[in-house]
Amino acid sequence: MSSLLSAIQSPADLRRLSRAQLHPLADELRAFLLESVARTGGHLSSNLGTVELTVALHYVFNTPEDRLVWDVGHQTYPHKILTGRRDRMHSLRQQGGISGFPRRDESEYDTFGTAHSSTSISAALGMALAAKIKGENRNAVAIIGDGAMTAGMAFEALNNAGVADGRLLVVLNDNDMSISPPVGALNRYLAQLMSGQFYTAAKNVGKQVLRNAPPLFELAKRLEEHAKGMVVPATLFEKFGFNYIGPIDGHDLDSLIPTLENIRHLLDTDSGPQFLHVVTRKGQGYKLAEADPVAYHGPGKFDPAVGLTAPATPPRTTFTQVFGQWLCDMAAADPRLVGITPAMREGSGMVEFERRFPARYFDVGIAEQHAVTFAAGLACEGLKPVVAIYSTFLQRAYDQLIHDVALQNLPVVFALDRAGLVGADGATHAGAYDIAFLRCIPNMAVACPADEAECRQLLSTAFEQEHPVAVRYPRGAGVGAVPPSGLKGLAYGRGEWTRQGRGVAILAFGTLLHPALAAAKSMGVSVANMRWVKPLDLELLRELARSHQALVTVEEGCIQGGAGSAVLEALQQEGLVLPVLQLGLPDEFIEHGDPARLLAMVGLDAAGIERSVRERFASLLDTPTDLKAVA
Repeated sequence: MSSLLSAIQSPADLRRLSRAQLHPLADELRAFLLESVARTGGHLSSNLGTVELTVALHYVFNTPEDRLVWDVGHQTYPHKILTGRRDRMHSLRQQGGISGFPRRDESEYDTFGTAHSSTSISAALGMALAAKIKGENRNAVAIIGDGAMTAGMAFEALNNAGVADGRLLVVLNDNDMSISPPVGALNRYLAQLMSGQFYTAAKNVGKQVLRNAPPLFELAKRLEEHAKGMVVPATLFEKFGFNYIGPIDGHDLDSLIPTLENIRHLLDTDSGPQFLHVVTRKGQGYKLAEADPVAYHGPGKFDPAVGLTAPATPPRTTFTQVFGQWLCDMAAADPRLVGITPAMREGSGMVEFERRFPARYFDVGIAEQHAVTFAAGLACEGLKPVVAIYSTFLQRAYDQLIHDVALQNLPVVFALDRAGLVGADGATHAGAYDIAFLRCIPNMAVACPADEAECRQLLSTAFEQEHPVAVRYPRGAGVGAVPPSGLKGLAYGRGEWTRQGRGVAILAFGTLLHPALAAAKSMGVSVANMRWVKPLDLELLRELARSHQALVTVEEGCIQGGAGSAVLEALQQEGLVLPVLQLGLPDEFIEHGDPARLLAMVGLDAAGIERSVRERFASLLDTPTDLKAVA
């Protein structure tokens, strides 16, 4: 460990360094970051791009008394390293280790838990106004990326902040553009001048002098706005009520430090909300990541000297890839199909679709609410929209799902990726609630494919319907079932009795069919692949209930209101009374870790399913009840 970074146990240590020492510290921090992420995997490009900005913010502001709120939070590894977690970076995103995102229960420097986009300005404004109410002299700083600024929530917060009287700084971390010629020595001077005391004092004096001559005052005000607008894109944010400063080079500490110091003075003197525009580069300092920031956005383990390499054994086809291929095939067969993503082209498997059908591909930015209502508008005009969205992000568009799509019974297909547990990203990204919040909506159908082949087939079935349908599938690969080449779907609303046994029947929803089959084989019980949560296959359910003494439902989703609840409701409505054991995700947030281990931890692997069934229905089984055999 190099001398400077090893001496930093908290930002207080950082603030004891001289200005000249910050440059080598930033170099050490970037080198440590690269080496650390290469060993654990995680977000890389975004973190390499925020090294200097993180150093500068902690150097200028009195953290944690001054609050830093990081939007999304996948760029906070430098922040974690400088705030006492350097020695725990080896445990990043692993079970029992530190999170890949800010968490309030992990550090006092993580002032707000994040992982979903565009929440920072709202949270920081709340903190700023809370300080005012409590009579505390502290600042709140929101650091938000240009991608996150595409969400409506960010603009709602700006609109509120501009008229609220809080000590708030919004830092726009713009990493989607190259640093243009104006961002240099001249621009650094302009940024410091506009944030400095001389500029502010001169502007205020001018206003006081000219206020007695309204025509001249209005003319001067307009001239100032237009002159400033010619050198910086200030107009939009100043119309929200912010004092706009920038853009400045976010990797230039000699620009960042004095500008932030001037802004801190403005905040200390209650000069209103401030807006700093910094330009950074994803992957900064690591040439391979600079050249391909998308590939290095969230890599697994790799050798930094070599970079990312293709695995020796080709990986199995993922559910996301199955969806991407189906989307292209269906688009070729049906010109009505249009594909929509809220800024997740790569994650949702739509790269090839954009290449082949650019006129029918729509990336609407990080705007899930808009994505759903936009799809509704397309459907109103006879098109067949497919919204590719992570389960956890569909939560952000729930009103639009009900009011704009389901209420009007529009034929929109929702391809819900990352259903169930997602592993290293943890509770913020787990798709634990989609079954519960979708099945209660009239006109909505919900399908749960058990493997890759069924995923393609059920997507086709969903596309054939004239009402909204969601198809949920997990992250990664399944059991390796090869999808058929055609576009023929499976029967709508029908499941399948997969294994015949006695006594107990396991009703499996989704990919947990396979561990359920493994558990059933040891116990001699039946298994049904239900496929659909809504509409539930009532004919199959009646047959299973009348031929067995107990039922077990298995789903990779929350138990409360989930597929098991749907089965209980249907049994009650049919007047069928028998014991039912519901297995699913418990009523708690599941932390980050290896997905297989997490499933085992909550009893949803084959051994866990068998153990639960034996404990509840031992008297109904033909096999011995020695739990050691399945532990």
